[in-house]
Amino acid sequence: MNRVSRLLFSGLTIGIAAGAANAQEYPVKPVRIIVPYTAGGGSDLLGRLAAKKLGEAFGQQVIVENRPGAGGNIGADAIAKAAADGYTLGIVPSTHAIAPGLYPRLPFDPIRDFTFITLIASGPNILVCHPSLPAKSVKELIALAKRRPGELTFASAGVGTSTHLFGEYFKGVAGIDVVHIPYKGSSQAEVDLVGGQVSFMIDSMPSALPRVQAGRLRALATTGKKRFAALPDVPTLLEAGLAYETTSWWGIVGPAGLPQPVVNKLLAEITRFMALPDVKQFVATQGAEPATGTPQQFQEYVKQETALYAKIIKTANIHLE
Repeated sequence: MNRVSRLLFSGLTIGIAAGAANAQEYPVKPVRIIVPYTAGGGSDLLGRLAAKKLGEAFGQQVIVENRPGAGGNIGADAIAKAAADGYTLGIVPSTHAIAPGLYPRLPFDPIRDFTFITLIASGPNILVCHPSLPAKSVKELIALAKRRPGELTFASAGVGTSTHLFGEYFKGVAGIDVVHIPYKGSSQAEVDLVGGQVSFMIDSMPSALPRVQAGRLRALATTGKKRFAALPDVPTLLEAGLAYETTSWWGIVGPAGLPQPVVNKLLAEITRFMALPDVKQFVATQGAEPATGTPQQFQEYVKQETALYAKIIKTANIHLE
């Protein structure tokens, strides 16, 4: 081996060794987790859970930074434009897959500009109505809507929100003519639904479940593949004969180009703590279940969700004003 070859080989060996050492040492400074929504919601609570558990495991401070605005796009853009060194991570919820269909000029690519680490939790949504509505099943709700076309109403947290898309999807699959009533947030929509001002809503489980358990709303169906553990007597929409499935989900990402050893270390640790009993119990309070997997599985899932929501948005002709 000549001198030049020896030098090149030596440099390559040192570089590989340094990379391995850096991965083993990571993290050597505080890590931040960007949450693209305000404090107190599902994304924030799960982000803080991840920060606590990762901080305990790594012996480093893990800080949650809330960057709300533009339907989660401000926070997502900050994640995408961060240095790809593992010191900026982010929580992305299911709205990450909705954004491309609503915002034709996003400042980031929702797939290419991110490193997908793992899904962490997912849960079904729930079809609820006011108890006074003369429908005690999905079949009866559809029949009622067909007898009274254009009379029944469904609530959402606003135009283009996930609850709006869930309702439009149901409307299309069920073949019914119902009127969308948008609100400025889920809380306002829930208040009017409980008050009987609107007929029904497909809402997230954390928002609707307490009202169902208190008897203030009637649960007609959940939207997952299987029945929800806290509501074992409530069928799924699939059981009701509709080709309908939606979930609310959350995952952990980083900017594109994260070093694979760092991804592997994060994946192993997140998979470990998401299986802990206290974590499972906490996630259950959010109406969800731990749902980890490989980066490839997570990325493919987001692609599938993005295609689904793009189709719903196009079919319903949804535009942000």
